[in-house]
Amino acid sequence: METAAVVQQRRSIGSLQFLPVNLFGSVMGISGLSLAWKQSSHLFGSSPIIAEGIGMVAIMMFIVLTIAYVSKWIHYPEKVKAEFMHPIAGNFFGTITIAVLLLSSVVAPYSKLLGQTVWIIGTVTTLMLSYVIVTRLLKGKQDQGNAVPAWLIPGVATIDVAVAGGTMPFPWAHELNLLCLAIGGVVALVFFTLIVYRLVHHDPLPAGLTPSLIILIAPFEVGFLGYTNFMQRIDNFASILFYFGLFLFVILFFKVFKKTIPFGASWWAVSFPMAALSNASLKYALFVDGWPLKAVAAIILALLTVVLVVLFLRTLIILFNGKLLRG
Repeated sequence: METAAVVQQRRSIGSLQFLPVNLFGSVMGISGLSLAWKQSSHLFGSSPIIAEGIGMVAIMMFIVLTIAYVSKWIHYPEKVKAEFMHPIAGNFFGTITIAVLLLSSVVAPYSKLLGQTVWIIGTVTTLMLSYVIVTRLLKGKQDQGNAVPAWLIPGVATIDVAVAGGTMPFPWAHELNLLCLAIGGVVALVFFTLIVYRLVHHDPLPAGLTPSLIILIAPFEVGFLGYTNFMQRIDNFASILFYFGLFLFVILFFKVFKKTIPFGASWWAVSFPMAALSNASLKYALFVDGWPLKAVAAIILALLTVVLVVLFLRTLIILFNGKLLRG
């Protein structure tokens, strides 16, 4: 039997059985913010201590969330299974593998061996998850209403392999990165088409899924980062990816950031795509070296920082008032 203290804690904060896997999107976003501020030090001369501090926050959040979700898996395995098998929520397990891949870049400056080890773990789990998700979708009879931006996460995850490991020194890394770019690029293109068709011809997304619309920019901005990291250059194709993602973000920004959309863990879906856009804009501005693009990069970085600070604080608020972990 549960003690009175445990029961009281569950009533006040909630139960781990309701911990959503999409909360790992917070690690993705904050890791991306750390990498963006690191690039900012090259473009604007900002202190690298900012990036290091944000990176530490991302690492601590990943550790806490991993312990919490493993506890949920141990105590409520049926809840985890149901979440994984769900046609929409199951895609958010990709946020875990992407978080691992991004953290490999965060820890690499401190230990190359640790960074490479984390990248290998992230790569293997990403490929496994992409295989499972795509295989499941190809069984057929999928509800068109389930074609939501979250479908892009497993595909984008494979592109992130090249984002984090485009310069890995292993002799097999080149072909592995190429494989992941091929999988992620084609899967993202096909799913993007299906999702846009659904958005155009069917009912709008429910309010709880509206923030995930920002995920639509991820294939282009993550694609830009993965392609340029792999090719070690920025060409016209990369520029096209960057500019279309930027154009799409401007359109979606006004559809997503509305006071009428209630706050919840689903809002973290905006964090990583915006972080990818920020990193891409900083990298492109450094390449072009023109003041308009530098201004765009500065605005997006500032916006990303403000958005993530607000998301972080509001998540803590709903955690401690019991709304985050309430069924």
